[in-house]
Amino acid sequence: MRLRSLLSALALTAGAIAVAGVGPAAAAPAPGVLAAPDIPLANVQAHLNQLQSIATANGGNRAHGQPGYRASIDYLQAQLNAAGYVTTLQPFTSGGVTGWNLLADRPGGDPNQVFMAGGHLDSVTAGPGINDNGSGSAGLLEVALAVNRTGYQPTKHLRFGWWGAEERGLVGSTFYVNSLPAADKTRIKGYINFDMIGSPNPGYFVYDGDSEPTGSADIEVLFEAYFAGRGVPTEETIVGGRSDHAAFSRAGIAVGGLFTGAETIKSAAQAQKWGGTAGVAFDRCYHRSCDTVTNIDATALDRNSDAIAHAVWELSGGGTTPPPGCGTFSNPNNVAIPDRGAAVTSSVVVSGCTGNAPSPLAVAVDIKHTYRGDLVIDLLAPDGTSYRLKNSSSSDSADNVITTFFVSLSAEAANGTWRLQVRDVYTSDTGFIDSWSFTI
Repeated sequence: MRLRSLLSALALTAGAIAVAGVGPAAAAPAPGVLAAPDIPLANVQAHLNQLQSIATANGGNRAHGQPGYRASIDYLQAQLNAAGYVTTLQPFTSGGVTGWNLLADRPGGDPNQVFMAGGHLDSVTAGPGINDNGSGSAGLLEVALAVNRTGYQPTKHLRFGWWGAEERGLVGSTFYVNSLPAADKTRIKGYINFDMIGSPNPGYFVYDGDSEPTGSADIEVLFEAYFAGRGVPTEETIVGGRSDHAAFSRAGIAVGGLFTGAETIKSAAQAQKWGGTAGVAFDRCYHRSCDTVTNIDATALDRNSDAIAHAVWELSGGGTTPPPGCGTFSNPNNVAIPDRGAAVTSSVVVSGCTGNAPSPLAVAVDIKHTYRGDLVIDLLAPDGTSYRLKNSSSSDSADNVITTFFVSLSAEAANGTWRLQVRDVYTSDTGFIDSWSFTI
């Protein structure tokens, strides 16, 4: 691909590319620099399942002006708040109806050097929009949560954005950029956009940066080198004004992004290169009711979610590792949960650590139960303070509680006996605590 093909090859052999305007992009982290983690596919899929459930419960869609969109916002915001982000809902009006952008800022980093990643959260009215654009939204959410889990401390200030009313003409993202004072626009040193990253007949497209503001071509090189290093060929795509990077580009901000294809037909050459079916659209359910959780290619979703993390880590400045922790503590022993009985506990003893517990503390819980809505779950600190992780709910009819809870514990000493307490408050269902763990 012209000159940048050579640059991508050089990046893989020489080990680094200088990304103009947005910071260093290294093939391997320097000593002390925290590399991007692998993003768990199951976590991204779990977010998509939540968005599907929201659409199903709200007329089959998550469109601007519909209750499914606001419920989608509420789901993401709750996850981000629990992970320590400072979130903001930015209202705007389109078609006489109020919509919202969701902004999530990671505390810290240079406020005069802001790096952003985003994608639109709304669907069309015809369907739930799980690929377009639940896929990009879910990938971004899990990357944001991974920033918290790993303790990544970027040198730039990191901000994520989920835009409303994209399907009505890029309304939310345009409103956001246009509302920024000139000085705030200049503080944004790059924006990467993710709109449809799990198409069922996928291609691997990278936004062409040639005609975009300074630094955009180097973001393109970063993505090309990333995929080339994993044996995945890419193609440039000129997205133009079809997605939410457009307003940032017009403001002179370096942009980039990934895309797995929409209504365009996959060619024979592309099928030879990527697999899939020639003569069929990359996404046959584009803007249709069949854009559900079954309309996702898991491999493409996994690869692109990892690529988002790689770009966020590299382009936000390659922050350093946090101070050394104490270790991971767990209890793998099963504890039976009596049906509508007394609360039971599973204990973990922490010793040899200094200071207080991290805040938020990520508590990974694996509880097998035939009706999780029956369960009330608390974390008991060594001093006896109780932190509610989950309430019972008659509408929560699924099995099992296999998730990570985030708890603010800055006032709690790390050392001592921590207990996971579970009580079944209704009849007719049984289960057990399988395991739980956390890292200090």
